[in-house]
Amino acid sequence: MTTPTNKMGVIFDLDGVLIDTAEFHKQSWFDLAEKEGFEITSEFFYETFGMQNYQIIPLLAKGEVPGEEVDRLSKWKERRYRDLIEDAQVLAAGADALLTDLKRCGFLLAIGSSAPRANMDFVLARIGVGPYFDAIVTGEDVKRGKPAPDTFLKAAEKLALPPCRCVVVEDAVAGVQAARNAGMRVIALTTTRPRKDLTEADLVADSLADLKPDDFANLVEKPGR
Repeated sequence: MTTPTNKMGVIFDLDGVLIDTAEFHKQSWFDLAEKEGFEITSEFFYETFGMQNYQIIPLLAKGEVPGEEVDRLSKWKERRYRDLIEDAQVLAAGADALLTDLKRCGFLLAIGSSAPRANMDFVLARIGVGPYFDAIVTGEDVKRGKPAPDTFLKAAEKLALPPCRCVVVEDAVAGVQAARNAGMRVIALTTTRPRKDLTEADLVADSLADLKPDDFANLVEKPGR
């Protein structure tokens, strides 16, 4: 494909998209639940994956949780997560090749994640893909987490692009809904949810390795917005 004459953007979620870390997040939530005496199931984890901790913790606790307690529990969970991935190879298959191809074709790239800044900095320092990105939005940069559109709208704003010129890559149901709510096309990966849960996406793929720059350009130019 040739370089687009009108700029297009791709906004990637982090966990479950650029990095293969779902099992580490799951383990850290289960460790927190065991420590605090909460009940947790795998289904609960996957249903809330992609949401911010301030949204998840009251659901896990089955009731209102004071702000300072949410902060304490969240910090413990994220420290545990970073400990678990310390020596893991987490860059998703096909990520480096796809990012290289997109940049070569003139796309602007961003990360739009619910992850806290500490996790983002930790991971990007380890996997070495930070230079690909023109903008980064973390959970701390917005007031409302996914499925609200704030994360992706903020990313588009940082790229200086209208939402209709952006395509989101997500793996979580809440993330797909957030992209839709932002007025963006969305590609869903089946890395953490089955295809049947991702029917709101414009395109569903099993891996970043299955995607090419033309897939993104075709969605941006697709009529019917």
